Amino acid sequence: MTQLSLSRRLRRTPFSQGVENFGVKSYTVYNHMLLPTVFRSIREDYRHLKEAVQVWDVSCERQIELRGPDAGRLMQHLTPRDLRSMLPGQCYYVPIVDETGGMLNDPVAVKLADDRWWISIADSDLLYWVKGLAYGGRLDVLVDEPDVSPLAVQGPRADDLMAAVFGDGVRNIRFFRFGYFEFQGRSLVVARSGYSKQGGFEIYVEGSDIGMPLWNALIEAGKRMDVHAGCPNLIERIEGGLLSYGNDMTDDNTPHECGLGRFCNTKTAIGCVGRDALLRVAKEGPVQQIRPISIEGDAVPPCDSFWPVLSKGKKVGRISSAAWSPDFDTNVAIGMVRMTHWDEGTELQVATPGGLRDATVQPAFWI
Repeated sequence: MTQLSLSRRLRRTPFSQGVENFGVKSYTVYNHMLLPTVFRSIREDYRHLKEAVQVWDVSCERQIELRGPDAGRLMQHLTPRDLRSMLPGQCYYVPIVDETGGMLNDPVAVKLADDRWWISIADSDLLYWVKGLAYGGRLDVLVDEPDVSPLAVQGPRADDLMAAVFGDGVRNIRFFRFGYFEFQGRSLVVARSGYSKQGGFEIYVEGSDIGMPLWNALIEAGKRMDVHAGCPNLIERIEGGLLSYGNDMTDDNTPHECGLGRFCNTKTAIGCVGRDALLRVAKEGPVQQIRPISIEGDAVPPCDSFWPVLSKGKKVGRISSAAWSPDFDTNVAIGMVRMTHWDEGTELQVATPGGLRDATVQPAFWI
C-alpha cells in the first residue's frame, strides 16, 4: 500500500488523535494539513451524514486574520462582493479574484469587528497574495495565520449535539451568523455554516490546547445520537453543488463561469483588484459555466482528472467531479460546459475511463 510520509511540512491537527481513534481510512492533503476523506466507506459515511450527526476535523480550513484600521479596506480589495453592509457577527461567502478576475479562492469571511476579520480559506496559498496586497498598498493592517482550527458538526442532529455541549442558546444562531460560546473557560466563535447541505455548525477553536477536550466532549455527548467522526463527503457535496476550489475551478475561471455571479456586486464593490476585468465579463456574459450533469450507467470510478464532455464527437466541456448517488439512483457530476450546450435537458456524452457514457444537463443540483 502506498503511504503518506509525514513531516512538519505536512501538519497534523489538534484533533488528529480523535480522528485516528475512529479508524480513519484515508486522507488528502489540504493547505499543508491532513484532511480525512473516508472513515467506513464513502457510501456508509454518506448515509450516516444524512441520518445522524458527525464531527469533522476541518482544521485544514486555515484562517487568514486581518487586523488593524485598514482590515475592511483590504478585505474589499480581495472580493467583488460588496461588503459595506456586512456587520460584525456575520459570515459571507466571498469569491476572491486576481487582477484578471480569475478565482483565487472561495472562502467564508468572518467579520469579528470592523478592524478584525478571519478568512476561512479553501486549498491554496492565499496568505501570500493577501500579504502582497497589504504591503503593496501600504495598508495599516496585520496579516497572519492565527492558531485557529475549525471543527464542524454536521447532520440532522447537529443542533441537538451542539446544545448538549454549548447550551440551548446555540440553536438561535441564524444561517451564516455566529455567536460566542464558552467551553472550559474559553470563548469560541460558533457559526451556523459548513461544507454540507445537511445543516450544522463550525466551531472556530482558538488555541490548539483545547482541541481534544472539545472533540471528546462532543463525542461523549453524542453517544445517544449515533455520533461518528466524519468528513466532507464526495457524493453529498456533488448532490448539493458544493464546489471544490482547485478541483472544479481554478484561477483560469471567473466567478461567473463558476455560477457565483450572484456573489459579485462588481459595480459597487469599489476597490476590488479584479473589478475592471469582471465588469467586462458581467457585460458580455460567460462562454462556459458549471452545470449539474447526470451520467448514465453503473457507478463511475473516481474522477482524478478531467473527463471530456462531448456532443456529436466534439468536446464542449469537462467533468471535474462525479460519483454514484444512492438516493438519486444515478451518477451525479459537476461539469464546465460551453454555452451552446448548457441548457437543461441537453443530451451529451462523457468520456469516462471506462468508455463513453450518455449524460444529461440537469436543471439544478440535486439537493
